[in-house]
Amino acid sequence: MLLSLLHYRRRYNHHLHRLRLLLYYHHNPKSKSFSTLTIPLSHPTYIIWSSNTSLGKTLVSTGLSSSFLLSPSSSDQKKFLYLKPLQTGFPADSDSRFLFQKLSSLSLRRDLPLFSSHSILLSSLPAASSFEPNKFPSNESREMCELRCYEERKLSKEGKVTPELVSETLYAWEGALSPHLAAEREGGAVADFEVVKKVERRLREGLLDSGVKEGRLDGFCVVETAGGVASPGPSGTLQCDLYRPLRFPGVLVGDGRLGGISATISAYESLKLRGYDVVAIVIEDHGLVNEIPLMSYLRNRVPVLVLPPIPQDPLNDLMEWFDKSQNVFNSLKDIMLEAYLGRIHRLNEMPKRARDVFWWPFTQHNLVPPSNVTVIDSRCGENFSVYKVQNTEFITQQFDGCASWWTQGPDATLQTELARDMGYAAARFGHVMFPENVYEPALECAELLLEGVGKGWASRVYFSDNGSTAIEIALKMAFRKFSCDHGIFQDLSKNNSTETCIELMVLALKGSYHGDTLGAMEAQAPSSYTGFLQQPWYTGRGLFLDPPTVFMQNGIWNLSLPEGFHSETLKLEDMTFRSRDEIFGKSRVKSNLAGLYSSYVSQQLSQYSGLSGIKQIGALILEPVIQGAGGMHLVDPLFQRMLVDECRHCGIPVIFDEVFTGFWRLGVEAAAELLGCVPDIACFAKLMTGGIIPFAATLATDAVFNSFTGESKLKALLHGHSYSAHAMGCTAAAKSIKWFKDPMTNHNITSEKSHTMLLRELWDSELVQQISSHPSVSRVVTIGTLFSLELQADGSNAGYASQYASSLVQMLREDGIYTRPLGNVIYLMCGPCTPPEICRQQLIKLYSKLEEFSEVKREMKINE
Repeated sequence: MLLSLLHYRRRYNHHLHRLRLLLYYHHNPKSKSFSTLTIPLSHPTYIIWSSNTSLGKTLVSTGLSSSFLLSPSSSDQKKFLYLKPLQTGFPADSDSRFLFQKLSSLSLRRDLPLFSSHSILLSSLPAASSFEPNKFPSNESREMCELRCYEERKLSKEGKVTPELVSETLYAWEGALSPHLAAEREGGAVADFEVVKKVERRLREGLLDSGVKEGRLDGFCVVETAGGVASPGPSGTLQCDLYRPLRFPGVLVGDGRLGGISATISAYESLKLRGYDVVAIVIEDHGLVNEIPLMSYLRNRVPVLVLPPIPQDPLNDLMEWFDKSQNVFNSLKDIMLEAYLGRIHRLNEMPKRARDVFWWPFTQHNLVPPSNVTVIDSRCGENFSVYKVQNTEFITQQFDGCASWWTQGPDATLQTELARDMGYAAARFGHVMFPENVYEPALECAELLLEGVGKGWASRVYFSDNGSTAIEIALKMAFRKFSCDHGIFQDLSKNNSTETCIELMVLALKGSYHGDTLGAMEAQAPSSYTGFLQQPWYTGRGLFLDPPTVFMQNGIWNLSLPEGFHSETLKLEDMTFRSRDEIFGKSRVKSNLAGLYSSYVSQQLSQYSGLSGIKQIGALILEPVIQGAGGMHLVDPLFQRMLVDECRHCGIPVIFDEVFTGFWRLGVEAAAELLGCVPDIACFAKLMTGGIIPFAATLATDAVFNSFTGESKLKALLHGHSYSAHAMGCTAAAKSIKWFKDPMTNHNITSEKSHTMLLRELWDSELVQQISSHPSVSRVVTIGTLFSLELQADGSNAGYASQYASSLVQMLREDGIYTRPLGNVIYLMCGPCTPPEICRQQLIKLYSKLEEFSEVKREMKINE
C-alpha cells in the first residue's frame, strides 16, 4: 500500500507565481488593441458553447480530454490544453480545477499515466484574496495572481510515455455573477481584445510543440465559454461576438430538458448567424428524446450525441458516469478530429482547385503563381482571416486594404447586425416583384436616400442591381431630359422612332471609369478597359477632356495642369496649396484659374452647340473629386465646378457617378458636398449596403422624372431587373445609411464645419507627409477613407499594366495588409467606422515596407 501510494503519490502544490495589475479601461472597456492575431492550425482547437448555463460544458470538456489522453491503446506522447477564459464564483467554483481533479481521478481509476497542471493566470483581488488571504495587500485593488497545481502519474514500466494535461483559467472573479457584473463590481474590466489576445497567446504557447506529426495527432485544445452562447463577457459584449475574431469551430452543449429544443435551436442559430461552424451538438438524456426533433430540424447536417443522465448527488464522484459516457466522448472526439482534418485538407487544396476553375476578374492568370493565391477563411469586420503554411499551418489576420474592392464599410458589430437584418428580410419577403408594389424595406431605403445623399435636389429613386447598370439608367434619364428640353422629340410614334436623326454623346473626363456594361463603357474615354482586346465594339461616344489633378508631394499639395491650360496669368498660389481644405475652398471660384477653366470648357462645348449638328452633348458624367479605377486621381474640384456650371448654362443634364465616392468614402455622405454643387442625376452603390450585398440606386430630380411621364407606356423608362429593390438589399442599405451617419454607432462622425456632418481625419497627417516625401513616391492622395500613392517609375514601369509594385504588394501582405495595386499605384482603404489608430498602423507598416522596397530596387540597379 505504501509503495502504491508512493508510486502514485499526489503533488497538489498551490503557490503564488506572480502579481500583475489588471488592465483597467476607465473610459471604454470595449476598446481594442490592434495587434494581429495568429491562430495555429497544427492541432485541433474547438470552442465549447452551451445554450444556457449549468448544462455540462465542463463535463464535455473533461470527457473529451479523457478520450484523448487516457486511451489505453495509444502510446503517443499527447498533450491536451483546456482553456477557461472567464470564470466567476472563484475559488468556490473553478471549472479548470474540476477538470484537473476529475481527469487525475480517472487516470488513477484506469491505471494510466498522466502529467497534469492547473493554473489560474489572472484574477481580481477579491478572488485571489479569498484563495490565499494573507498574500495580497489590501490597498492593491486590481491585483492578479497566478496559481498553479501539478500532478504526475507514472507507470512502473519504464519507457512508457506520459500524456499531459494543461488546465488553465485565464481570468477569474469572486462573484458568482455574469462576468460583466463581476468585473464591474470587483474594481476593473477587461477589454474584449485582451481576452481574445490572451486566448490566442496561450493557445500558441500551450501547444507549442504539439500537433500533427508524421500522421499522428499529439495535441488537442478546447476553449470553454462561460454561461450560454449569448451570455455577456467582462465588457458586456456577448460571448458569441467576443470570440468571433478567433472563429474556432465549436461543439454546442444543448439542453435535453423540457423547453430545451427551443433553447438549443436558438443557440445554434445565433452561432451560425455569426459565421461559426458547429460540428456537433451534445445533450444530456432527460428521457424527453429531444435529439429527434433536433436532428429533424438540422436535417442531419450536424450530428446530435446523447449523454447518459448526469447524477445530481453532490457526493457522487462521477467516475461511473464518465465510464458509461466513454463511447459518446470517443465518438465526439472522432467527429471533431474528422472535421479538423477535413478543414485542413480543404484549405490546402483550395488554391489549386481555384486555379483550375476560376476566371478571376481583372487578372492575368499567367502572372499569378500558386503561392500568390490568398485563401480567405473568413472575414471579421475589416480583417481577413487568411490561411497560411510556413513550416506549420495557421490562420493570420490581414487588414483588408482594398475594402473588398471599395464596397466594405462595417466593423464587426455592423457585420452581425446586417446579417441578422438581411436574414429577417429574406425570411419575411424572400423576393417580391417591384413594379406598382410597395413594401417597407424599399420605402424606408428610398426615403433615407432622398433625406441623405439626395437631400435638397433629388425627388425620385430608381433601384437596380449594381453600379454599372445604375450608370446605364442614368444615361437613359439624362438623354431623355436633354431631348425633351431641346425639342428633339416632337412626338412619339407607335414604334418609338424619332423624326430627327441626332447622335447624343456625353461630356466626360479622361481617366474616368463608369462600369463594364456596354453603355457605361461608351461613356468613358479610351483606356486599358476599353481597348480593342477588351471591347471591339467600343467607339467612345463622348467628348473626353483631360482634367487638372491635385496631389501631395514632399508634404505640399500641388496642381498639375494638362497641356492647353497653362496661362501667364497664373500665380504660384494658384498652383500650390497649404492644405487639402484650401483645395476645396469656395473662394477659388473668384481666382484666375476659375476663369481659365470656364473658358476652356466653354470653348470645348462650342463645337457641339446648336441643334443643327448631328452630334450633341446630351449629358455630363463625372466621378466627383476622385477617379477610382483610373488611378486614384484627385481631380481639381474647381474644374469640376466649372464643368457643372457650363453644362447648366448649355442645358446639359449633369450625372454624378458616386458608385465609388458615395456614403462617406471621401469623408462626407455625398461628394456633391465637397464640390458645392448638385447634379440632376446621381448613382450610388458599393458602400450603400455596407458592402454586404450588390445593390444600386439612381437618384433624379423631378424635372428628370417628368420627362418620362405621359399617356403612353412607351414613354416610360423601359428598364428594369428581376431583383429590382430586393428586400435584402433595401434592408442592408437602410441599416448602413443610418449606422454610418449616427455618432452613437460611428464614432468618427463629427460636425466641426457649419454643422455639416463629416468624418474626422482618419490618416495621420505627419505620416502622410512623410510618405509623400519618400524618394520612391511620386504623388500621394488622401481624403476620407482613402489613402493612395504612386510609385516613382519610368514609362515602362508605369500605368495600369505595370508589375512594378508587385514585390511591395507581397511585402505588405506578409505584414498583415491585403492590398491590390492599380499598376504602380498602391492604395489603402478603410471603412467609415475605422478607428484612426488602425489607419495609422497601416501607414507605419506601409512606410516600413517602402524602405525595404526601395532598398531592393537599389540593389537591383547596382547589380545591373
